[in-house]
Amino acid sequence: MLNKFLKSKIKTAKSLVKDLRKTYDYVSILGSHVLTKRISVGTANTSIDEIEGECGFVIKVYRDGRYSEYSCDDISDLKANDVIKALTLKDAFTSEFNVKMLEEKEHVEDYLREDKDDISNDEIVKRLTEIKDTMHKNAKVINTNCAYVKRQVSKIFVSEKKCLTQKYDWINAMLIVVTRDKDNIKTNYHAEGEASSLKALNLLKKNSSNVLDIAVRLLDAKPIKPGKYTIITDPSISGLIAHEAFGHGVEMDMFVKNRAKAKDYIGKYVASPIVDMYDGAAGVISSASYFFDDDGIEASKTQIIKKGILQTGISDSLSALTLGTKPTGNGRRESYKRKVYTRMTNTYFGKGKDKLDDMIKSVKHGYFLFQTNNGMEDPKNWQIQCTASYGLEIKDGKFTGKIVTPVVISGYVVDLLSSISMVSDSVKVIGSGMCGKGHKEWVYVSDGGPYLKAEAKLG
Repeated sequence: MLNKFLKSKIKTAKSLVKDLRKTYDYVSILGSHVLTKRISVGTANTSIDEIEGECGFVIKVYRDGRYSEYSCDDISDLKANDVIKALTLKDAFTSEFNVKMLEEKEHVEDYLREDKDDISNDEIVKRLTEIKDTMHKNAKVINTNCAYVKRQVSKIFVSEKKCLTQKYDWINAMLIVVTRDKDNIKTNYHAEGEASSLKALNLLKKNSSNVLDIAVRLLDAKPIKPGKYTIITDPSISGLIAHEAFGHGVEMDMFVKNRAKAKDYIGKYVASPIVDMYDGAAGVISSASYFFDDDGIEASKTQIIKKGILQTGISDSLSALTLGTKPTGNGRRESYKRKVYTRMTNTYFGKGKDKLDDMIKSVKHGYFLFQTNNGMEDPKNWQIQCTASYGLEIKDGKFTGKIVTPVVISGYVVDLLSSISMVSDSVKVIGSGMCGKGHKEWVYVSDGGPYLKAEAKLG
């Protein structure tokens, strides 16, 4: 259920909005509470922690073409004059441009998506310990860590026309395995993200043997010979490409600042005609799935690329107002102490019509790439770099048994996406990571897609 503290503040928020409306044309209050439980079972120790990640409020007001904000830990004893005085300070967040006021419709609703599994801490520790012990049956394993992380997010949004509440849970189960052969040390990992504790833990156990197998095989891995190859990407790498290619590049606060090349390519081909790409908190259920964003805008699903053509970007409300477009529900804060930015949520390629076996058989010489490591992009020049943890060599449609690590994909975004020639008929979206805006403003995101066959520079 919705956090009790936030629930108790709805009446206070409504009263404060009413009082502030005497001074401002628009007033809204966002309340946020996040509780995180982390259980870790490692080779050396076990730990159980419950952390209250954040609890606070943001008051947003509009007058004379500009929005300003004030954040605080509690609104219980806050008076309208206190807010008005604080917003006159020079360090109050203020919109950079004059914009029209966002028009709101009447909307009162309570949203709920909870983990239905009642699993005790002892049971979680038991399940993680079983996985850890199984890993250590292999003599080459020198360290293992299994973790369970559950985030419980509660938010309220109150304005003159809106009273919204939401509570949603997300669970990540993760496994890291470290192997050694003399002085050679390698690491492999796997993460599952689900709205169900049981499902996340069961999937982690199901995939643990493959995690171990790859961790051992990586001891024999060699560097890849740089060059251009045919590649097949697993959903993890497909998602990384989606995230880096047209993720940050279509965040429309970058359009406002003329920092994204995508602004000038709406309606133009940027990918193969068999490529579709989406972003949205409502598109799938994953780690970045919510019911309304931090501007009080309902979550949506935005098609960024349709049959290879760039359709639109994603936006928070202020960016949309500045550009004269409709907000897409992508306004997100790192916390109530931070500013709203346009941020990705669940970013993924749409499914195609091809079978994975046929994709593998079609490769003359190339690599099947697995497991996201890291990536970066340049939204102004569309250069991209994505790192896969490892790749399996394919020759004449068959695996050779050779494994390479690490593998870096680089090049021009449009060249890479235009080279996609096959897209599998299944999609997986993986919600186990976070993303920053530059070097800061971290939020939870997910990405994924089908298996993709493309041509790419590897190194």
